[in-house]
Amino acid sequence: MILLTVKVVAKNRVKPEKIEEFTDLCKTLVEKSLKEEGCIEYGLYQELEEPGLLTMIEEWEDEKSLEEHFNSVHFKKIVPLISKYLEKEAEVNAYEKKL
Repeated sequence: MILLTVKVVAKNRVKPEKIEEFTDLCKTLVEKSLKEEGCIEYGLYQELEEPGLLTMIEEWEDEKSLEEHFNSVHFKKIVPLISKYLEKEAEVNAYEKKL
């Protein structure tokens, strides 16, 4: 049986003066998410040429694990807080691994 994983790429355009606060909140989100069942990878990446573009790249065992993540206490608490540091709404895409 092949395990098909789900990758999530969430691009966040952060206000330049709020990058540090955004990153601090994301640190907690990353730490707690990595402990969740079904989480394979979860990290925050800063674009090299555009420092205000911070992207969460996540990998989950399956859609059920991802759904449980969206319903977790830490996700529901932290995501609304970090959204106030954004210049515009985050662009979030989910991908299912095919090969």
